[in-house]
Amino acid sequence: MGKDKYENEDLIKHGWDEDVWFHVDKLSSAHVYLRMQRGQAWDQMPDELLIDCAQLVKANSIEGNKMSNIGIVYTPWSNLKKTGDMATGQVSFHNNKLVRRMRVEKRINEIVNRINKTKQELYPDLAAERLKRDKKVRQEQREQENKQVG
Repeated sequence: MGKDKYENEDLIKHGWDEDVWFHVDKLSSAHVYLRMQRGQAWDQMPDELLIDCAQLVKANSIEGNKMSNIGIVYTPWSNLKKTGDMATGQVSFHNNKLVRRMRVEKRINEIVNRINKTKQELYPDLAAERLKRDKKVRQEQREQENKQVG
C-alpha cells in the first residue's frame, strides 16, 4: 500500500504484471497492490482475499472510511493507464472491461485489525525489484525455450 500519493506514483510506475490494484471508486484513498503469484488469475482470487483488500482500501480512505456502501474498483496493474498530464497518483484504465467493481457496506474492524497486526513498513527500491523480477522471468522463458528445442 502506498504511504502517500508519491509512493503510489512509484508503485504505478514499477508494478508487476501479476499485481492487482485496488482503490475506492471516485474518492481519495490508498492504492493497494496485491502481488499475485505468477500464473494466478487476478479475476479468480478467493472472495476472502477480495474482502480483505477492499476493507484495507476503505479503512485507508479519509472519506470512504466514514461512509457506508462504497464502491471499490480493482484491475490488473497492467491495465492502469498513466499519462503525463495526470495529477500525481491519478490513473485511468486501458480497458474498462478489465475493471471489476464491488460494494463494501461497512468497515469490518476485525479484518482491518487482523491485517494491521501484520503490517510492516518497508521502503523497497521498486525499480530494482522490477529489474530483478524481469530478469528472472526472461531466464525462465529461455530455459523453457531450450527444453522445447533440445
